[in-house]
Amino acid sequence: MRLRVEFTTEPFDLDEAPAHALVAREVIESAALDAVDVGPFGNTAEGRAEAVLTALDALFRRTLEAGATRISLQVNVVGEGER
Repeated sequence: MRLRVEFTTEPFDLDEAPAHALVAREVIESAALDAVDVGPFGNTAEGRAEAVLTALDALFRRTLEAGATRISLQVNVVGEGER
């Protein structure tokens, strides 16, 4: 099974990226995922279910420790050929 996840961490800071956002970027970019798109207002990642779920566990723990007060998340099951 493949999963696509879209997430944001808050609070936002338009002047400079907060620590929790930098941690989220680090976690998601270092994970064993097939596709990652990190942006200023949302992030998307895709990969095998186990890899995505492992990355989300790390994302939740580390961003909350770094000061995130809210994490918005959407997870979709995608077909093998979808992107």
